[in-house]
Amino acid sequence: MVLRIGQRVPEFTLPDSNRQQRSLSEFTQKGATVIAFFPFAFSGVCDKEMCAFRDNVSRLNDPGTQTVGISVDSLFALKVFAQTYNLQFPLLSDFNKKVVKAYGVLQDPWVGFGYRGVAKRSVFVVDKKGILRYRWTTDVPSNEPPYDEVVGAVNKLA
Repeated sequence: MVLRIGQRVPEFTLPDSNRQQRSLSEFTQKGATVIAFFPFAFSGVCDKEMCAFRDNVSRLNDPGTQTVGISVDSLFALKVFAQTYNLQFPLLSDFNKKVVKAYGVLQDPWVGFGYRGVAKRSVFVVDKKGILRYRWTTDVPSNEPPYDEVVGAVNKLA
């Protein structure tokens, strides 16, 4: 399934790195939401990506904008990852791969390592009503998102 711009995205509830259940509607009610899917914590490019999202928050016009990271890592690994890099936004564990499947970003297999089912590096910008306004996905795990485009997409909603 490929989500299209202008389409309502699937609602989800996943545990965060503090073992709290968090839902998409919780984030969108506060403003635009950036959902950043990433393959693995502590894997080089993913570390750079999550730190780039941490550092780009100040460039967003709307202080209500939420950033959420999602991977198939355990919530325990995500807790250490968030602490290591001082990530102040929620990291959600999709350990059972339901959300990556619903959003069409399941990569299986993953780049020749024999891993089965991780998240493709992908970014979705969703407005307050849960409508997809921006989408970027890659099949190449070493590619980082176009951060300026993501910031621009969010700022258009402000």
